[in-house]
Amino acid sequence: MDRQEGAQELASVLAELKERSGLSYQELGRRVFTSSSTLHRYCNGKGTPADYDLIVCIAKECGADPDELNKLLRCWMAATGQGRDPGSVSTAVDLGLSPVAGTAFARAPVSAANDDPTTRRRPLGMRFVLAAVMALVVLCTAVASAPYEAATAAVPAPVGSTSWAQTPRPVGPELFGVTMNSSSGTMPSFRTGALRLWDSETRWAQVEPARGQYDWSTLERLLNGAERERLPTLFVFGGTPSWAAPDARKAAYPDGSRAAPPDDLDDWDAFVRALVRHAGARIDAYELWVAANHEHHYNGSVTTLVEMTRRASRIIRESDKNATVVCPSLTELWTADAHEYLLRFAELGGYQYCDAAGIKLYQRRITDPPETMLEAVRKVDRTFHRAGYHLPLWSTGTVQTLPLNDPLDEETAANHAVRFYLTGLYARNRDLERMYFYAWGNGKIPLVLQAEGQPPTKAGRFVAGLQQWLAYANLRSCGRGLEIGLPENVWQCEFLIPDERGTLRTARVRWTHSGTAATRVGAGARSVEYLDGTARKVDDRDTERITERPILIRYW
Repeated sequence: MDRQEGAQELASVLAELKERSGLSYQELGRRVFTSSSTLHRYCNGKGTPADYDLIVCIAKECGADPDELNKLLRCWMAATGQGRDPGSVSTAVDLGLSPVAGTAFARAPVSAANDDPTTRRRPLGMRFVLAAVMALVVLCTAVASAPYEAATAAVPAPVGSTSWAQTPRPVGPELFGVTMNSSSGTMPSFRTGALRLWDSETRWAQVEPARGQYDWSTLERLLNGAERERLPTLFVFGGTPSWAAPDARKAAYPDGSRAAPPDDLDDWDAFVRALVRHAGARIDAYELWVAANHEHHYNGSVTTLVEMTRRASRIIRESDKNATVVCPSLTELWTADAHEYLLRFAELGGYQYCDAAGIKLYQRRITDPPETMLEAVRKVDRTFHRAGYHLPLWSTGTVQTLPLNDPLDEETAANHAVRFYLTGLYARNRDLERMYFYAWGNGKIPLVLQAEGQPPTKAGRFVAGLQQWLAYANLRSCGRGLEIGLPENVWQCEFLIPDERGTLRTARVRWTHSGTAATRVGAGARSVEYLDGTARKVDDRDTERITERPILIRYW
């Protein structure tokens, strides 16, 4: 069918599914984080979704079966003209680009005889149909094809894992941040890239226990420690002193701080001004409130929060033009209420005062694969599109109930910690720039990198190993499963990393979200490295069993 026929048939199937579901446009839009008017255009043929993930979500909410999903896929491919193989994610997914001279790109055909499984062509219909079905059904079945021996994954493939490519960009050490749950000034003994100060005895109520009286001692210890390690520092506002809001609800801390704005915003201005003047350039960024849409941290109005954001941004910029202003962070991004809060904050102009937007990324359950966070990132991206803002995203923490979960076993914890940051890299195509792991120094949470006074756990050591792999790396693509010619449970991010002589070489990090799969290492492979510090030499004929623990493959 041609494009027009494909678009008409797509609209017809979507409209039929919508009517059969009994859902209103408004309710269906709420569930898939799209406006009702946009959905109406899709169903009457006046618009076509650019992202097939959205079609999968709509179909899932409407109860589509695999045959209907397959039909939607064929119509969408015809309507959008995306009937070609996206090829290797190692260059430019969906752009038909091939690498030339390291970082330059030029169009080139992909040889069907290429032995590299990430560049081998497969029948497009089969690949995309299978990928769509995997997103809908409960079981995720690995691909059975000649180069691979794949095990069945124990959990479905996470939603939102669109493959993508870009002109190579530096990874940057700042991605690998940690939240400091310590007030001593001791720093992590393993490699890390940035610090965030929260649950570190630096709440507003602790720094200004009485109006105009400041205790900088704890903050000084932390800033001095960060300076010694040359680590950028993010200060977090929250915990209004009781003297500033005596009748407000108490926050979830024993210091009497309040989960509310101050009664007089002049007190807010005075604290922000005093803090910025005292710290100077030693604080690189400011998160203007913690978990602003959670009543344990803030139960004031959105209007007041926007005004606090406006005032604080002005004061910070007047004192330190180089500081990054991060809008109040939002949590519970799995819920529609959180996205309505984001939209309300945006409608009132809050995001125009910031350089980045704070969000809380975490799994719904601590045992879920870290890659499931991509669903929340995708929803945030859609909501910001609706709001008309496109700010860099900083993931600055976790869920309030984290300490209530049971500890993860050592192996799972180590694998999840590394993949927490890899998931952040995978989300670079949606402007995610920073990941702050919660937390350093705390030994009473399910996943511990390093308890203060103790050596790093295996998780901490593996996170350091990942950073060592990616030091000076440039990220150029990420992809998963059938879209890049790998088993459905295999994930990959590709980098350019300088070798011993400074020449940029291709390197690929591979892992699974669940289960295992044997894959060929690919043409030009020279070594496989493991997070325990071991390595082995390989050649084009070798295979590697991919597991939930990431590996690094280096190429000539």
